[in-house]
Amino acid sequence: MLYISTMSIALQYVQREVSSLDWITALLVCCIVLLTIVKYKYPNRFQEFIKLPLTDTYFLVQGKGNVVQHPFNMLLFVIQIIGFSLLLYSSFTVFFPEEVSTNNYLFIQIASAYTLFACCKFCVEKIVGTTLSIDTLVNKYLYYKLTHRNLIGILALICSIFLFYVVNPSPTIFIVIAAIIVLLNCISLFYSYKTHSKLIIGNFFYFILYLCALEFSPYIILYKVLI
Repeated sequence: MLYISTMSIALQYVQREVSSLDWITALLVCCIVLLTIVKYKYPNRFQEFIKLPLTDTYFLVQGKGNVVQHPFNMLLFVIQIIGFSLLLYSSFTVFFPEEVSTNNYLFIQIASAYTLFACCKFCVEKIVGTTLSIDTLVNKYLYYKLTHRNLIGILALICSIFLFYVVNPSPTIFIVIAAIIVLLNCISLFYSYKTHSKLIIGNFFYFILYLCALEFSPYIILYKVLI
């Protein structure tokens, strides 16, 4: 009798409620399909894209046209949206679990907000480039930035897979992931600024205004809105 009672207590400790991950699995499968399509349709471009952390051959060979609307970039942008949105959704399950349990459309809201923010920021930067008659420079800069963000988006997707299926997410893990993503974004921006260093030095005042108006302030406003 004592043995049965002990076993019953032990079973109570491991019992837990696991929420359905069917829709997350479906999204991840869609991302894998998109990556497969991208790799199949643009094998050379994809190969150089994956090597981007090691070499800038992608920009020298595949990215000479600086066409942001290229299907390769658009498909990866969709993966970027899903990757970052899943990562943010996973963070909500740790920091705001009550919101996850009561809001069935939370992921859709996160994905929509991320898409709207990215598209609005892109349009504003395009308008600034047209107004100042520096379209060529702005298009090249946006192309560089989108490419790096797409690569970071794939990393966010991989992190989401581990957080949903492998490890038990905790605040510390999300702080580390957020720090890594911020660092990678800073590195990508530094790379872009270094590429255009001569032009920046010649227009340093306008460069500072650009940083304040279009790089830092949108994120500050977004943080205030979320808080």
